[in-house]
Amino acid sequence: MTGAMGTSLIHRRLADSLHVEAMVLADEARAYFDEFGRNERDALEAASRVAFSCESLKVTTRLMHIIAWLLTRRAVDTGEIVEQDARSPARRLGLAPDSDDAVLAAMPGQAEAIMRSSIDLYRRVARLDTALDDPVPAGASPARSMIDRLSAAF
Repeated sequence: MTGAMGTSLIHRRLADSLHVEAMVLADEARAYFDEFGRNERDALEAASRVAFSCESLKVTTRLMHIIAWLLTRRAVDTGEIVEQDARSPARRLGLAPDSDDAVLAAMPGQAEAIMRSSIDLYRRVARLDTALDDPVPAGASPARSMIDRLSAAF
């Protein structure tokens, strides 16, 4: 992203797309866990109900970390904060608890889909957050890099 005042290494369209995806997923999760998923949760055995509740909290944690991180990136883009401040540990992507595949597989279908979607989105944003630490050579062009790799392949 490159704003009129701020500078960021993440393209604005990507950040905006991720923000929309996170907000849509957050709304879907809220609707499911607060309303539609109650009957499915109540039909589970006691231990599975606890796991269901724990996993729903993990979804919320992941999404809130993602949204906070994206808002930080937007603040960099608009010049509200500088890149150096955005890289402070307090403004980096927060740690999210892991989920066990076996636990997820035991969840009702829609719950599992939401849980896995939040994990996928978190992993993608985590890769972007990690990439902020990689030095980018001045004048480096991602398009030029791809063209060079294609040329080398043929």
